[in-house]
Amino acid sequence: MRHFSHPHAVSRRQLLQALGGMSLSAALPLHAALPLHAAKHAEQGAASERILVVVELTGANDGFNTLVPYGDDNYYRLRPNLGIPAARLRKIDSMHGFNPGMSGFERLYKNGQMAVVHGCGYDNPSYSHFTSAAYWHTGAPNTGEPYGWLGRLADAIDPSLTPNFLINIDERQSLAVRSARHVPVVFDDPERFGRKGLFQSRELLDQGSGERVLAANAAQKYLEDVAQSARQASVQVREAWSNYKSPVDYGIISLDLPKVAAMIEARLPARIYQTSYRHNAFDTHVHQAEVHQRLLSYVSDSVSGFLQDMKRIGREKDVTVMVYSEFGRRPAENTSLGTDHGTANHVYLIGQPVKGGHYGQAPDWTRLNAEGNMRHTVDFRRVYATLMQDWMGADSTALLNGRFESLGVFAGT
Repeated sequence: MRHFSHPHAVSRRQLLQALGGMSLSAALPLHAALPLHAAKHAEQGAASERILVVVELTGANDGFNTLVPYGDDNYYRLRPNLGIPAARLRKIDSMHGFNPGMSGFERLYKNGQMAVVHGCGYDNPSYSHFTSAAYWHTGAPNTGEPYGWLGRLADAIDPSLTPNFLINIDERQSLAVRSARHVPVVFDDPERFGRKGLFQSRELLDQGSGERVLAANAAQKYLEDVAQSARQASVQVREAWSNYKSPVDYGIISLDLPKVAAMIEARLPARIYQTSYRHNAFDTHVHQAEVHQRLLSYVSDSVSGFLQDMKRIGREKDVTVMVYSEFGRRPAENTSLGTDHGTANHVYLIGQPVKGGHYGQAPDWTRLNAEGNMRHTVDFRRVYATLMQDWMGADSTALLNGRFESLGVFAGT
């Protein structure tokens, strides 16, 4: 096989978590939002302007039929039906080729804008979607860490708690953005972004309570402050989306990336975005081939379109995209012409700032573990350390509670 090279009493945060039981289902920013059109940034690529966009492929994407190791005969031996013939692949070198539906990824790689990190995983892997996703979301396998890796990153690089610094585009908040100090903006549909709550709480959430709060308890006052800033955030998001017009084609399913582009173009202060291809779409246990190719074409077209959009608005030097899944699929196909839960997988780091190519070491198809799965070769926290330290300028050792070597994906590293 070829190798490539805080204990407190009851805090405001805890109170906010408790209020989650009242069905407050979207973002609750702590402060008023900044104007949509902030002053023009001084220099593209400056550390203070860098943006990280994380795209999660839920359900455990089959990495081996995404970037196919066609140069290894063991791939075809273990996948006599699902193995994609070399002649159909979008080849990028003598060993690997992208799935036939991934023209966008092929173009990004060949343009030097994609780093493929091979064999990403962690020790004692879990085959549970929920558990493994939690490990990836927190960057702390087998620890019970309460905060997400993106939430901790936001706290580290923005101690002043800039409003709307952390945005999660999803139906509900991801653990990845859960933070000790920041409260992320969370929305799905920008046009309908607003507070949800029980009937008894609607007046407070929608209109505010004015002078009554001054004579009320601290919890009610805090809820009023949160609701006020949430109303302001929703205005910002709706305005950004309504002003967004782009000629770029994102493909059939856009993965919410046009919404991210709208927020970036509108100069919201957010520097961290999390979104996902939802509903365990990539859990391909049965008749995988056609469905998987279709899903991958959506991802490839959308990410490619997003990078074109960043170039259109002049932010291509400021944005890096990470694409990942909670684990991979088993090397061998199953009897239902699908694949079952696996371990090691690729992570893709994409954008103009990235030094394209292969990173890490491809897993060995001849040295599977006791369950018949790949042995991971790169701790996924090395990817996080690379992004935290080399791209976003944070102390990754402190944030990941350990030292993980950078992959050297960015210029100057």
